[in-house]
Amino acid sequence: MKYHLLLGTNLGNRIENLKTALKEIAVFGKIEKLSSVYQTAAWGKENQQAFLNQVLVIETEMKPIELLDKLLKIELELGRVRFEKWGERVIDIDILYQEQTRLNEEELTIPHPEIQNRRFTLVPLVEIDSAFVHPVLMKTQSQLLDQCPDNLEVEKLNSKPE
Repeated sequence: MKYHLLLGTNLGNRIENLKTALKEIAVFGKIEKLSSVYQTAAWGKENQQAFLNQVLVIETEMKPIELLDKLLKIELELGRVRFEKWGERVIDIDILYQEQTRLNEEELTIPHPEIQNRRFTLVPLVEIDSAFVHPVLMKTQSQLLDQCPDNLEVEKLNSKPE
């Protein structure tokens, strides 16, 4: 099964946080695509350091809830503490898509319900998979980006941790 994941970090050595998360994910998922790293001002709660974000596509045999459990363990191992919604974080790993799956469980919704509202998600998604069609909205990632109401600047950085 293929999954699109979003990594985000705005505490500590942000590039190292991304690199470490990628290494941990590679233990159980083959990384097939990896976007550049993008910097964006904090979204939702704005009085904090800018975030670095990166999108990847992995191949794994894990079911969605099983993958979520693994990703939450990585967040904990890297020092993620959940103080408040949209707050600062060492690492955040979101499941965006799992192919054309639609899942609405208490602990996980696929596709991620905010994709179409966040440039920091859509810009790296368009870089690596612009034609992928959102299974609910039936629009490509490029179309979603064109219609995105978020106007925060998303700056591509030169570094691409792998």
